[in-house]
Amino acid sequence: MREFIYYSRTAPTAGNFVNEADPYSSGRLDIPLHAVIAVFFLSHKIREDARLHLCFAGAPDPPKHLELHPVTEGKTGVDKIYLNKKNVAGIIKKMLYKHREGEKREVFPGFWIEKKGFLELVNNLLKQKRNLYILDPDGEDIRKVDIKEDPIFILGDHRGLPLKELKRLKKTCTPVSIGPKTYFATHTIAIVHNELDRREANM
Repeated sequence: MREFIYYSRTAPTAGNFVNEADPYSSGRLDIPLHAVIAVFFLSHKIREDARLHLCFAGAPDPPKHLELHPVTEGKTGVDKIYLNKKNVAGIIKKMLYKHREGEKREVFPGFWIEKKGFLELVNNLLKQKRNLYILDPDGEDIRKVDIKEDPIFILGDHRGLPLKELKRLKKTCTPVSIGPKTYFATHTIAIVHNELDRREANM
């Protein structure tokens, strides 16, 4: 299993702040929507080896942690929901609407939401001795890094991770770089997937 944490300081934290027709205007929700697609979608297939954590810090009720690990087996509408590239915004909107205070709630099979901040999530994972890697231009080339079992990769939105949090994370997580150029978050996810897929194929 490989996991990704995507942090957005502007993405909405309530369903009524989501404009499905124009996610760009909804706190740049378009970027995490594309992150969902990059994490889970292959050609004619949904990945079963990935999990995504969306950490939203925008208006009106931050923070929110949305955890996605879609169920792919069983009957649609009973055991799983229908997930495609066109309905991701609607799923995120419904998840935000169905948040309940003080509860980590499974809104759909494999889709949870709770009120938890980015640093709290990361610290919880560190306490579990998980292997965390932060995507950073100054990090070691990912092709040279020993990626340990069940890795978790952290990346930020179009503004990047807040400087204070970034400095702290560099001390507790392994900084890795995907190369000399700066890529969009979705491209970064695809490159990390490709690197891990190649390593698994050669095992």
